[in-house]
Formats: sequence, structure tokens, C-alpha cells
Amino acid sequence: MCGRFALTLPNDAMARLFAASPANDLPALPNYNICPTNPVHVIQAEGDGRQLVAMRWGFLPQWYQSELAGPLLINARAETLAQKPAFAEACRTRRCLIPATGFYEWVKDGDGKRLPWYIQASDQTPLAFAGIWQSWGQQDPQKTCAIVTTAANQTISAIHHRMPLVLEPQHWPLWLGEAGKGAAALMQPGPEGQLRMHRVAPQVNSNRAAGPELIEPFYEDAEQEPAQPQDADLPGQLAHETEPRLI
Repeated sequence: MCGRFALTLPNDAMARLFAASPANDLPALPNYNICPTNPVHVIQAEGDGRQLVAMRWGFLPQWYQSELAGPLLINARAETLAQKPAFAEACRTRRCLIPATGFYEWVKDGDGKRLPWYIQASDQTPLAFAGIWQSWGQQDPQKTCAIVTTAANQTISAIHHRMPLVLEPQHWPLWLGEAGKGAAALMQPGPEGQLRMHRVAPQVNSNRAAGPELIEPFYEDAEQEPAQPQDADLPGQLAHETEPRLI
């Protein structure tokens, strides 16, 4: 699952990285606390090439009569993506990339306190989540999207059983449909060592929180190193923070 993420790469740098033409209405950056239903940056391939555009994070199937007509679909499971009526067509014809600097996950300690973690690329380069998108609405259509998730690899399973599908640059053309068919082969957990994580301060528990301090390592004690997942953090000692409505 991915329920919150950060993006700090400037629009012009993002356009160069993904070789995409930027739209004029992109969301403001940096944003250290991107939440469901927020507008997000998305790379899509249509017509003459790639475009960097804004979409609502929260996929709206065509049959929804309103934005609140059904569950909030911010994630789409890779294992069932091609079979789910809400996602099947988008899986075939409307795949996209969703850039991120990193993302957050939560666990609960024995007292039920929510402990946030920040996950980023091991080399601190930008991430590209696999996504799907859908144009929704008749009068004033808006583009909406969801992040594709897979089962967690061993690294991420220390704090959560799901993870976003992170695509390497060599796989972007295949996911976007530029390199023919075969994108299903990409829907696997990321390799070990691809990501690293550290505890962050509980301020990010609020969807109103903002600022670069949200992704800074959190020290339980000023003389300690930032917390890292240990054996005691594995399921059974810490309960995964889950929000079934968002999965």
C-alpha cells in the first residue's frame, strides 16, 4: 500500500528526467506530504510523446456518479489489476508513471501508537511508481489515477506487507506502452537493496503537516542513530497500520 508520499524534484528537472512536455497547471512543489485526492504529477504517453500532467490521486471508475460514490481507489493491486472491472481497461491502455522522492508507511507499537517510516531509493534518486489513469466525468472531465502495488519484498516487509511498484528507467517505455506488449512481466516486488527506510517524526501523522522536516530521520534519543527496522519490528511485535478502504 502507498497512502502518502513526497515529491521535491522541480518541474523542469522532472520534465528532463522523463523526457516529457510539462503542462501549465502542475501542482506546486516541493510537497513533503502528498495525500489522497490531492493533484499529483503524472507522466503519460499519448500522441506525439510523453506529457507531464496533473491528475487527481484517487481513481474514479466511469460508473461512479460522484467522487464519493464508492471506495477511494488510491492503490491497485498488481495481482488482480487486469481482472478488476474498475481497472482492467486502464491496465491495458492507460498506464502511467507517478514520480516520487519517497513515500511513508506506518506501523503500530504495542501501545497502539502510530510510528511513521519514510522510504526512498537507496541512492536517493527519484522514484517512478507504476500507475494507471482514468478520465472521469461528462461535463468537466478530470483525469484520475492510482498507484499499482505488489507484495512487499523482504526489505519493506519489515514494516508493511505491500509496496508500490517502482520501475527502473529501462522499464518506463514498456510500462507506458511505447515498447509494445509485455508490461505484465514488470509487476513484481522490487529487488532487495532498491529502497532504504528510516523513522520520521509523528508530525506526518497529520495530513495537514508540511515542510522538509517531515522526511528527516527521527531520533528517539538525541545520542542515538535514526531508528531502523530490526527483528523486533517484524509482524507479531508491530502491527501493520492498515486502512482497508484505501487498498
